Amino acid sequence: MTRTALSPTPRAQRRASRRPQAQHLIAADETGLAELEAVLATLPLCAVGRVFVEVADPSEIGRIEAPPRMTVTWLPRAARSGAPGSGRRCGAGEALTRAVTAWADEMLCGDEGLPTRITLLAGYLGTADIVDHLLGRGVRPEAIDAPARYGLLPAR
Repeated sequence: MTRTALSPTPRAQRRASRRPQAQHLIAADETGLAELEAVLATLPLCAVGRVFVEVADPSEIGRIEAPPRMTVTWLPRAARSGAPGSGRRCGAGEALTRAVTAWADEMLCGDEGLPTRITLLAGYLGTADIVDHLLGRGVRPEAIDAPARYGLLPAR
């Protein structure tokens, strides 16, 4: 078989097959740790992206197996304050919402780059705030996977 100038070489095809097809944003709290581990186990080894996990205090930080190109960030509420200037403690979902929305504001810059797949595995309040923020930034609802029981996204 003769290769034309437009057909990729087998080596180029192998390299392309290892490139990530999407970046992943995964957010969970202590109620979704089992689901988080299941989601991470289904990702390909070459997956790229960010995982945020909110827990009550640093003693709940554990080891999570994630693909090597995924960054896992633990967010213990006890080590954070609530709303700026309020003097309150960080409530459930606050640290996760702040981290995910900040990441989205920095990393989701239109249609450039890899498409983003978003998986939300946290309680209702944090998930609702994150979904509202993402939809306000123009993220398509079909790019977001959130618990259907919350009713935050159109049925698929």
